[in-house]
Amino acid sequence: MSLFDTIDWGRLPDILRFDRESPMIFSSGLFLFCALFFLPIYMLLRRTTTLRIIYVALFSLFFYYESSGEYVLILLFAATLDYCIGRAMGRSEDPRQRKRLLLASICVNLGMLSYFKYFYFLLDLGQTLLSAVGIATPPAVPLEARDYFIPAGISFYTFQTLSYTVDIYRREITPLKRWIDYLFYLSFFPQLVAGPIVRAKDFIPQIYRRPQLLKAEYGEALALLISGLIKKAIIGDFIGANLVDLIFAEPTRFTGIENLFAVYGYAMQIYCDFSGYSDMAIGIALLLGFRFNINFDSPYQSGNITEFWRRWHISLSTWLRDYLYIPLGGNRKGKLRTYLHLFLTMLLGGLWHGAAIRFVLWGAIHGVALALHKLYMQLFGYLGLRKSEPYRWQRFLGQVITFHLVCFAWIFFRADSMETALAVITQIKEHFTPEVFLQFVVGYKNVLTLLLVGYLLHFTSRKQELSFRSWVTNLPFLAQVFLFIGVIFLLIQIRSADAQPFIYFNF
Repeated sequence: MSLFDTIDWGRLPDILRFDRESPMIFSSGLFLFCALFFLPIYMLLRRTTTLRIIYVALFSLFFYYESSGEYVLILLFAATLDYCIGRAMGRSEDPRQRKRLLLASICVNLGMLSYFKYFYFLLDLGQTLLSAVGIATPPAVPLEARDYFIPAGISFYTFQTLSYTVDIYRREITPLKRWIDYLFYLSFFPQLVAGPIVRAKDFIPQIYRRPQLLKAEYGEALALLISGLIKKAIIGDFIGANLVDLIFAEPTRFTGIENLFAVYGYAMQIYCDFSGYSDMAIGIALLLGFRFNINFDSPYQSGNITEFWRRWHISLSTWLRDYLYIPLGGNRKGKLRTYLHLFLTMLLGGLWHGAAIRFVLWGAIHGVALALHKLYMQLFGYLGLRKSEPYRWQRFLGQVITFHLVCFAWIFFRADSMETALAVITQIKEHFTPEVFLQFVVGYKNVLTLLLVGYLLHFTSRKQELSFRSWVTNLPFLAQVFLFIGVIFLLIQIRSADAQPFIYFNF
């Protein structure tokens, strides 16, 4: 009996309908199933540019519908608005009109982002402040407990469309002539939902090239897909479900050492989630003939907080630098203003991640740390103590301090509320109980083993990662296929689904 004979085609309409509880992501069975049909047709259309662009744009809209339902209309609105603004800006030579068009794009896009992500946050904050002076009552339901839906990826594609209009205003790029080409850029499904943030000037020149997948690029793409699946769907998800989620749900029920390892676990989980998804996005894009820049570069190996932000979510950190920090004045307005600009950039970066005081605090911690590190480097420069390369022990000490500073900030990022974050910190500080360490290791041996594997893989040199890509590239084609299928079936065995499977294995 063939694979297609095992499919219950009667359930197809239900499977393809948007499910808020189970949105489509790269590691889901639904995406793998759709990819089986998408890729062969894409390869047939690779010589016909317009049909290929239309086909990928339609699939991207379907992918986004499966992630956010009817909010796909917001994506279409943003694409149409900024395409028209870009065309109008390209035709105009009047600086004031160009500035008005740019402001219109910024206001509408940030207005939509603010409404969906920050309306309830600002409403609750206003109620809380008014209740503090006795004018109003406090919010009946905390913001963290509200059940409201945010369109997937709205933060990412808002930043992308803003980069397009800003770059046209700066005359760094010329506007696209066809609406479908801009929709293709904005909705390109590999990076649509969770990044990386792809600049128009990097992506648009690749649209019209005929896709050519050389053996080296195919091997690189396959290696990225495999590493991304292992990071996201095996290491990250397992650590999250079996350690982090349990302890952050009720931190006071667990000892300080369990809370501490939950923080270490979350540091690895969020890296595996973001980095793994980026690897898969970059790998899928490469299979389609598009090359994205690296988005994560072993960030926990950083010797200071500035280096961390050069290695962590690079597409976001460079976007914040080029479109927020530098326009604020960067380091051109004096030292005090430089520190203020760093702080404001990270504060807004924290708010971009989520509508809650804890995200703002996370951004503030990083902003203060960046400003202090810049001050530290300047003082050492004045005293003549600054070295081009630190001693090994200095770098190791810097790595330990930077890692734990980042982990401390992650507590506020992961906690469901400020109360939960403070409870985690209190348990670590006041109820550490190191005498239960061996019992803890025995009780969590599987998740701790995977956590150790994750950190060992992370702290191996980049040469090892490149060696893995080279090894995959040099495998015979059938061996590459079987390797990828083996990883998929390993993922299927680890992940379980309560719902009736669409085909004989669980999606």
